[in-house]
Amino acid sequence: MRKSTRTLLAAALVLGVAAGPALTPAFAASQPAATAEAPTPDLSAVIAGLPRADATAALVRVGGTEGSWQGSAGVHDLESNAPADPAARFRAGSVTKVFTAATVLQLAAEGRIDLDRPARAYLPDLIPGRYARVTVRQLLNHTHGIPAADMPGETVEEWYANRFAVHSPEELVRSATAQPREFRPGTKQHYLNIGYTIAGLIVERVTGDSYEHQVERRILRPLGLRDTYFPGADPEIRGPYNHGYQTMRLDDGSTGLRDVSVWGTTDGWAAGDLISTTADLERFTQVLFKGGVVRGPLLEEMFTLPKVPDFASGDPAAYSAGLSMKKLGGREVWGKTGGRWGYNTAIASTRDGGRTLVYSVNSTDAKGQDMPRTALGLMLATFGTPSE
Repeated sequence: MRKSTRTLLAAALVLGVAAGPALTPAFAASQPAATAEAPTPDLSAVIAGLPRADATAALVRVGGTEGSWQGSAGVHDLESNAPADPAARFRAGSVTKVFTAATVLQLAAEGRIDLDRPARAYLPDLIPGRYARVTVRQLLNHTHGIPAADMPGETVEEWYANRFAVHSPEELVRSATAQPREFRPGTKQHYLNIGYTIAGLIVERVTGDSYEHQVERRILRPLGLRDTYFPGADPEIRGPYNHGYQTMRLDDGSTGLRDVSVWGTTDGWAAGDLISTTADLERFTQVLFKGGVVRGPLLEEMFTLPKVPDFASGDPAAYSAGLSMKKLGGREVWGKTGGRWGYNTAIASTRDGGRTLVYSVNSTDAKGQDMPRTALGLMLATFGTPSE
């Protein structure tokens, strides 16, 4: 959800979005039409006309006390052109971090993790002395100063060629911590996966259990999220899914769309390998914001931004423990976006839970520098334009 105000406003003007829609009773449509009650363009208009250049499908759920709306558009795959399945599973990418943060905070509430304790105290065999002062809280809010792990490849074509490579979290941590720190811990914020990889390993160390089972036992099972799971080393999506595509150079030298639905995610692990559905993520978001996942004072960790500048831009920090914040339509909107090749995902909500948004957009450049048009349009149509 992190884009400059100028970029978001420019996109909003292009899309013609000025405020959030008046929500209508829930419905689903493979080729949605605008509703009479909502201003133009409303949510159905944002996803109408799929597939198009930036996306082949979209699944959307808006909920909360202000009303609800459900819609889907686009195609299951470009070969059959069958309508997109609104109940399909998809790769949730960095939305995984919200589940990881919630699990760590639950363990903190139980006294098994101390947020102010150095990560090295839990993983002395893995975290070297140069990172001895990095705390668990800094892992969660991206103020740790540990650089990203070295990964092979610099282009999407090279990454695609290595899509079945299997990475262990320990390997990723060793690669990252072998490098000099980017900044003194707690002084800046740099959004990266590595802090959450370390956090997942801390969960395993203090529980004597796998990270995946801890999330399942603490969150997935209690909330009834039956279509959400961790794929491990399996590069395929189990069950029904809408195919994801990426624009890249093809075998004949031309540029076009390649099906990237089958792609390993071990490089993401506790930072980005979750597979889910919009229904499951909507339930998780609504229960989380009501205090039903993380309880008491520790929930505020997820709604507290560190008072440090961004590492690259110098702007105020935008990420908390698991979530990020943007002021849209005059209100604070908290949530998390995620991108894996072929799939963009987001969960978002006003702080009081009055309006929630979950979407999966099959973007054709899901990990590109700019937020895809369809995904951005859904965010702005739901919550309104950015506030200065």
